[in-house]
Amino acid sequence: MKIKNILISQPNPNGSSPYVEVKEKFGLNIDFIPFIRVEGLSAKDFRVQRVNILDHSAVVFTSRSAVDSFFHLCEEMRITIPESMKYFCITEAIAFYLQKYIIYRKRKICFGKGNVPSLLESIGSKHKTENFLLTLADNYKPELPKAFEKAGLKHTKAILNRTITEDLSGLELSHYQMLIFYSPTDIKSLLENFPDFKQNDTLIGTFGPTTATALKEANLQSCFEAPTPEAPSVAQALMLYLEKKK
Repeated sequence: MKIKNILISQPNPNGSSPYVEVKEKFGLNIDFIPFIRVEGLSAKDFRVQRVNILDHSAVVFTSRSAVDSFFHLCEEMRITIPESMKYFCITEAIAFYLQKYIIYRKRKICFGKGNVPSLLESIGSKHKTENFLLTLADNYKPELPKAFEKAGLKHTKAILNRTITEDLSGLELSHYQMLIFYSPTDIKSLLENFPDFKQNDTLIGTFGPTTATALKEANLQSCFEAPTPEAPSVAQALMLYLEKKK
């Protein structure tokens, strides 16, 4: 089967994209269509959790949407974040994104290398006495709070975002020879929007072990999984897959 059209369950990337090279090299059409959307909680919904933001001396972010939701909530609830607040981000990109809301140089900001162990390493012994606020989505993975518990770090879980399934009733799924999913909720959205979906010859790629597991639990098969040591990104994994199939 010749691959002509690929659907990726992500928003259309702004600026340069690693998929440009893939498209040009193999003459593909790649459409970016989110299967889910993330919404920030209102102050009313957040208060139900009985979490006092100012009880904490440090905030942990694992996504840009969590950064947006945190500062929007603080604004809505008229909370002034003290200058002494520390910020710990799972990636450098998220740390830089904080500049949208704070003056980067004047705050204490640390970041990891994209995984929980490196985030804990950035905390180290220097910051182990902080009281951490873990900003999470409603479908959060337990890895982060479990790691904080194991490390003996004082922390509170706070749900800031909820995940909503997009309405894809107008999408012609049969147009695509390959689908690429980034999260278990993408798989959930696929099954909710297309309850009669049969994989047949459709190829499916996944990012992350939990997405791969969700795919298997749905009795669907993947043609490639990322990240791997050979292909740390989906774009690289896709490139390798297509090269092997030439």
